[in-house]
Amino acid sequence: MTSDTALKHEGMKILLERLGAVEAERFIALMRREPFDYTEWQRNLFGDMPLDEFLKKADEYSKATEA
Repeated sequence: MTSDTALKHEGMKILLERLGAVEAERFIALMRREPFDYTEWQRNLFGDMPLDEFLKKADEYSKATEA
């Protein structure tokens, strides 16, 4: 299991790489401003999507974002 410090470091690294400094800071501010339940968000995000469809979309996304 990753330590809390390492997880925060990796998370910030990913946010900065994908969003840039300004948008990463904005994202963090948005998350701190309102109550957030990741589990509930995930349920709403994917709804009743079948696993095979989810995996297909994840694969498509992975291929589209390869460098």
